[in-house]
Amino acid sequence: MHLRMKGVDFSYGSAPILKNVSMEVFPSEILGILGPNGSGKTTMVRCINGILTPKQGSIALDTTEIKSLPRVDVAKNISYVPQNSSSEMAAPNVFEVVLMGRRPHITWEFGEKDREITWKAMEEMDVKDLATVNFNKLSSGQAQRVLIARALAQEAKILLLDEPTSNLDIRYQMEVMNTIHNIVHRKMLGACVIVHDLDLALRFCDKAVLLHEGVIVAAGPVRMVLTAENIKKVYGIDVVIDESYSRPRVIIL
Repeated sequence: MHLRMKGVDFSYGSAPILKNVSMEVFPSEILGILGPNGSGKTTMVRCINGILTPKQGSIALDTTEIKSLPRVDVAKNISYVPQNSSSEMAAPNVFEVVLMGRRPHITWEFGEKDREITWKAMEEMDVKDLATVNFNKLSSGQAQRVLIARALAQEAKILLLDEPTSNLDIRYQMEVMNTIHNIVHRKMLGACVIVHDLDLALRFCDKAVLLHEGVIVAAGPVRMVLTAENIKKVYGIDVVIDESYSRPRVIIL
């Protein structure tokens, strides 16, 4: 499934947040949404998911405008993983949280197929052993993996992830991004991932959009977007892109 955003503007009242934003994501692609705090990244993701309505422009799945789809059909095609917050859900255990991903597919109650898909998603994210643990008792890394498992149980073709590595240590950052990368390419999904760590973006994203004050400064293959010049322009810091190893790295001067 192909996701396309074209010429999107969004404002809170009279304050413009996104200005003429366009991008595309195809199956088996990870698009990194990059930029400093306040640049419009989360607003962009919420517009894609239909949580927010753009002032103008279009957002489509294949040739169908998202705004014309019923919410249940949007949920069947797009799954959203917000920034981790264990306070969202105090009572449910992990199995119940992941099972919620099946809600767009049921008419009355969960069936055996829904439970099988839930267990499979938990297995993929390595959280099966946490099935009976209350969600609010999890560590940040565990909670993030559970929320991604819920998105996988949803069986959507587009994943939207808002800083999936926030509050994670280096090991869990690598594990989560590796898992996302493998699932996206194996299942031929499209993914839009808000990433603050530019090294993670270089390592795992296929392409990127670099936002600054609601405007896309650069878009395309991630190695062409994350240049020293673009990083200086957007973040105001001097860096070099080190090519000494098997992949490029951002080094702050």
